[in-house]
Amino acid sequence: MMSQFKFSAGPWNVHDGADSYGPATRSSISLEEKIEKFAQMGFDAIQFHDDDAVPDINELSEEEIKEEAKKVKKLLDRYHLAAEFVAPRLWMDPHTSDGGFMSTCKEDRDYAMWRAKRSIDIANELGADKVVLWLAREGTLCAESKSPVWATQMLIDAINEMLRYDSEIKIVIEPKPNEPIDRSICGTIGHVMGVSAATIDPSRVGGLLESAHAILAGLDPSHEIGFALAMGKLWGVHLNDQNGIKYDQDKTFGVENLRQAFNQVKVLIENGYGSNGEYVGLDVKAMRTTKDEDSYKHLENSLKIVRALEEKVAEFDYDLQKKLVADRDFEGLEMYVMNLLMGLA
Repeated sequence: MMSQFKFSAGPWNVHDGADSYGPATRSSISLEEKIEKFAQMGFDAIQFHDDDAVPDINELSEEEIKEEAKKVKKLLDRYHLAAEFVAPRLWMDPHTSDGGFMSTCKEDRDYAMWRAKRSIDIANELGADKVVLWLAREGTLCAESKSPVWATQMLIDAINEMLRYDSEIKIVIEPKPNEPIDRSICGTIGHVMGVSAATIDPSRVGGLLESAHAILAGLDPSHEIGFALAMGKLWGVHLNDQNGIKYDQDKTFGVENLRQAFNQVKVLIENGYGSNGEYVGLDVKAMRTTKDEDSYKHLENSLKIVRALEEKVAEFDYDLQKKLVADRDFEGLEMYVMNLLMGLA
């Protein structure tokens, strides 16, 4: 089936299997090889961290960073792919061990802003109009270590500085309630909407909803998606799955809760997501035991499941839904949905 969506993925979605508790289990793959494979699989765009596009970014001048980004743009053009966004990777540097924008150390906050502005520069060279903020360490490990009021204002101030730095760039916040930080300052799409409204240009600040992050907050991803859509602020999605409220798993989309996955695809379709150029990102990771030859299977499977659920949404009987709702036969409606997903409707 041809999808109505455009899809994106990031280089980190294909990795060597190393994690906090064990070494690599697969061979590493070069950026160009990943990009070529993504194009062959039917992806339309690539997501980037700043140092995905420009390795050793801290060692380069601003002009050198732009020159390196231009090389990546040529690579994307070679395979007819776009860049969806650039995200500053602020959680892997000693300067950001206590947060970047919300660090209690001004030197560290200045470093975070330097990386954010370089991400904007890289986005401009790649032809992307969005910078994504995944606020990995923006919060507290010790509740009394910083005021949540001060920390929230630091985030707003940082976004304002980015908006002033470039008059065209859009800032997209990807919320997550915890891990690696204990208490996030901006943990849900509702928080994102509040921060957006407090900036100097709310029209350029929106949200990116990841399924697993919503589940980690104990929320339904389709409702988080719907809330952002209602506000006109859903500028990106990362579809994946999650087995309960534990560490962030980034499992293949739909493998844990197919009905929940169906409702995410359904709310996106019903509200015309993608009509303004938005992408469906598949932020999934291979299981650690995956072999080299299956390094892309989790992405292939996620694409298949999204497309299969698009077909199910197309088959959905809205007239029957209205009748069952009018009759308050919600048991009947739930069973209809289950039969639809099981191929029995």
